[in-house]
Amino acid sequence: MTHDLPGLPRKSVDGWLRDALADTVSAGDWQAALISGGLSNITYRITVAGANFILRRPPLGHTLPRAHDVAREFRVLDALWPTPVPVPEPIALCTDPEVIGAPFYLMREVPGEVLRHCEDTATLSAQARGEISQALVEALAALHAVDPDSVGLGDFGRRHGYPARQLRTWGEQWHRSRTRELPDMDRLLAKLQARLPADSESTITHGDFRLDNAIIDLTTAPRVAAILDWELSTLGEPLGDLGLTMTYWHDLGDEERAQIPVATGVTAHEGFPTSEEVAERYARLTGRSLDALPFYVALAAMKLAVILEGIHSRYLAGTSVTDGYAGVGEGVPLLVARGLRQIQQA
Repeated sequence: MTHDLPGLPRKSVDGWLRDALADTVSAGDWQAALISGGLSNITYRITVAGANFILRRPPLGHTLPRAHDVAREFRVLDALWPTPVPVPEPIALCTDPEVIGAPFYLMREVPGEVLRHCEDTATLSAQARGEISQALVEALAALHAVDPDSVGLGDFGRRHGYPARQLRTWGEQWHRSRTRELPDMDRLLAKLQARLPADSESTITHGDFRLDNAIIDLTTAPRVAAILDWELSTLGEPLGDLGLTMTYWHDLGDEERAQIPVATGVTAHEGFPTSEEVAERYARLTGRSLDALPFYVALAAMKLAVILEGIHSRYLAGTSVTDGYAGVGEGVPLLVARGLRQIQQA
């Protein structure tokens, strides 16, 4: 496109791209297309001289404090790029608000498939579904095996108090973003507070680890080509990532999960393991105990409910840049109910 896209003023981006890509691009010699915007940061595809890049910026309108931190996302990509963890190649970061009004960064596009909808996995074989699941668990285990100090992320977050910090942060986010009274959320927050587990270990955590935040290469044996969307990454409890993965996972036959409008039905096919089997595979790969996992699954349900409420709030305010979010708010009380059931096991 040769005109401005929402959140991407062409004239100012043109000058920045010429600096960032040096000899690759001349004035105006690039195209942009909106890929997504609403559930997290806004994502655009930038095509320059036949090569594709991805540009990410925060959502338009009101955002929660410390959310959508693209500079932090760029930093973790830059640190992990030389490691076995599959990530896109980071190219450049812009922190000058004069360019587009917010920080943004550019990374190289990774070929492959994002399995975001039920239809995306429906045509795969049962064997491919199983191999994709195994590759995803292996990628999570690889991330949690990276020593933060060895890649320059020793100060990426505090090493202690992760569950308490997460509960405090997301509880505050709930009060900032909620559009209605939901007494069950108050009960869930109180029960999580009462059952805070002790610290165990601190690793690099993704913060939103799930199948549709991965690019899958299906050209030969399925593999994870890249993990995306690192805006919530930090140092913390690795079971926090696993708990969120299980919360997004849709077990075959789970009708309640079918009503939560995020990754609905993606893993609800023969060949995908259950969420509990995903956890067991992770435990076998890493040797970690799953004793505290029910707490982290409940915490993840609360966290996802807060994220959806924030999206619902932007939808009501009319600041979402893509369609399809009218029913997002309906998933919030369902997630809270699932969290309350899980916390009883903690």
